Amino acid sequence: MATSNAVPNLADRKRPMTREEKRVILASSAGTIFEWYDFYLYGSLAAIIGAQFFSSFPEATRNVFALLAFAAGFLVRPFGALFFGRLGDLIGRKHTFLMTILIMGASTFIVGLLPGYDTIGWAAPIILIALRMLQGLALGGEYGGAVVYVAEHAPHGRRGFFTSWIQTTATLGLLLSLMVILSVRTFVGEDAFKAWGWRVPFLLSIFLLAVSVWIRLQMEESPAFKKMKAEGTQSKAPLSEAFGQWKNAKFALIALFGLVAGQAVVWYTGQFYALFFLQTILRIDMFTANVLIAWSLILGTVGFVIFGSLSDRIGRKPIILAGCVLAAITYFPVFKTITSIASPALHAAQQNTKVTIVADKNDCSFQFNPTGTAKFTSSCDVTKALLARSSVNYSVDYQPGAIPAKVKVGDAEIVAYETTKLSGDDVKAVPAAFAKAVNEKLAAAGYPAPGKAGEGAVKVEGFFGVFNGQAFPLVLILTYLVLLVTMVYGPIAAALVELFPTRIRYTGMSLPYHIGNGWFGGLMPATAFAMIAQSGDVYYGLWYPIVIALMTVVLGLLFVPENKDKDIFADDTR
Repeated sequence: MATSNAVPNLADRKRPMTREEKRVILASSAGTIFEWYDFYLYGSLAAIIGAQFFSSFPEATRNVFALLAFAAGFLVRPFGALFFGRLGDLIGRKHTFLMTILIMGASTFIVGLLPGYDTIGWAAPIILIALRMLQGLALGGEYGGAVVYVAEHAPHGRRGFFTSWIQTTATLGLLLSLMVILSVRTFVGEDAFKAWGWRVPFLLSIFLLAVSVWIRLQMEESPAFKKMKAEGTQSKAPLSEAFGQWKNAKFALIALFGLVAGQAVVWYTGQFYALFFLQTILRIDMFTANVLIAWSLILGTVGFVIFGSLSDRIGRKPIILAGCVLAAITYFPVFKTITSIASPALHAAQQNTKVTIVADKNDCSFQFNPTGTAKFTSSCDVTKALLARSSVNYSVDYQPGAIPAKVKVGDAEIVAYETTKLSGDDVKAVPAAFAKAVNEKLAAAGYPAPGKAGEGAVKVEGFFGVFNGQAFPLVLILTYLVLLVTMVYGPIAAALVELFPTRIRYTGMSLPYHIGNGWFGGLMPATAFAMIAQSGDVYYGLWYPIVIALMTVVLGLLFVPENKDKDIFADDTR
């Protein structure tokens, strides 16, 4: 690769990319895939990890703590964006995301070696959470570095196409993690996988780390940064310049609310919430759900490059906002269709059986519990949570003084219990008896047993078992959701890069991206489940991504500039 500090002029940037420049772009994308692989491994294995590192707690509690440790990685991503974004604008893109891959890879490998709670006690979960936070910090710096590096090498007029390869990396990293997990699980068997096999995907990351470091050591620094450094024009205080000056800070806000927030919820709905919906709401077994999602990712990932390239011709904004609009319009019919195909018994019960809770409104809470630490013990809350966990569609008839709450399943009526009048072991015994009575009535009405998908639910035997009359239509529907993801995510890297000058580009684009994806997107499962429990409608949680997507459409139309033809180096001469 040439080491000249000169940034090509506008005419030169319109030329096709050289072979060496393409190698740089592809190498950057490959390293980022490995980072996402490391990050997603934990989320895919959260339940098994919970049993290893939080074994002193009951199963439900240990799962909550395992998910909390996963969430810690999302919550610290904006801080990683600030820390590594500042470094990237001060010392360079190459050295900064070489640091991020080392931190991510080493943290993941150590998780594979870390003894469980039964061996070293409380040190195990504490170290695990610290490693998760290191992963989140590293990921917070990784994305911005890779995107800026690629964009600053890309020829003018093709930034959308070349940065779209970076956009494929999150999906490919998720797919790679799912494929490795499925392969190891199949090879060693379910029992061995739960006992020790789960460590293998983490340990294998050391090979990915070695390849990634080798790749990145071969890279040259961004020519734009080298020129800026040679001329002494780089920012001395990127954080204050990016967010302390309104002329730049306003673009961070525009990026967050007019682009990234909507992109984040569509992205998480199409990939993570779809998997959550199959497993948690429809009770499809883990193997089948993972295979269905994996095939949708395989078929849909090409959309990132297609829409990234299209954005070079018609603009970033029209494609991103169109993806948000399509998502808002189609989410309800799409997820209802998924239910009807994947779990026909559950769908029939939802359609044919009327379930009503009679309760005092003051006895009911909004069960938003992202940390898993809140306790909802009133008769109304326990009843709502019970029905939500059983994927029951119900309505609520609020009546003053209706304490304890009652459940009506068709013509049958079951009275809940009043927690305040109970103590000790009775508190545990009565909910179990109440749940048993409710579940018996639901089963008589056609609802599947708790934790089961029900008769006729989709099931896949083997990775290539999706080509049948029930599974393949689901793959196509899930692929549509992935294509929506590619519409909003494919062009967004170029759109963010074009909002900020070179001197603060790494810092400026990283923070809104990671707040949007780490917080708006990361909170979706907890928010959606709370909305389901509150409303009694298993599809009601979809209003969360729909409302945020529509907000982004409105703000994006009003405030986001279209910069596809912008010379991103023009500000460097000032």
